[in-house]
Amino acid sequence: MSKGNTFETDSNKLIYNATAITNLAQNGVSPIGSIQIGLHTSDPGEGGNETTNECSYSGYARLALSRSSGTFSCSGANVSLQGVQFFARASGSQTATHFHTGTASSGTGKIFHSGTITPNLIIISGVVPMMRQTTIITED
Repeated sequence: MSKGNTFETDSNKLIYNATAITNLAQNGVSPIGSIQIGLHTSDPGEGGNETTNECSYSGYARLALSRSSGTFSCSGANVSLQGVQFFARASGSQTATHFHTGTASSGTGKIFHSGTITPNLIIISGVVPMMRQTTIITED
């Protein structure tokens, strides 16, 4: 069963832009101010949390992005980054094959969406990993 196109956009805007859905959902009394993006060595899966298969190279930390239309563009089932987003410079090595968006800056927070990184991020010491605007989250 799928959502209607307008509601797909509305629900993604609620999560990523902090935009209320008229007569249905508000942004909350004390909503989170940012969405966390994390990197994974394999798919965290639908039953996983933000730490499932999460990267652990030296220097890694999740990236906090503002819940706004200036950061995330929402159209129908798709959410995309409005600009290149940079993680902290790595001082270790690992390959990131998946990413997630979620609630917590660390620990086992809730995953909103996860997906494949194509091509994979080959992270080596001294490199600044980044996610491009071409990174698109698609609601199933």
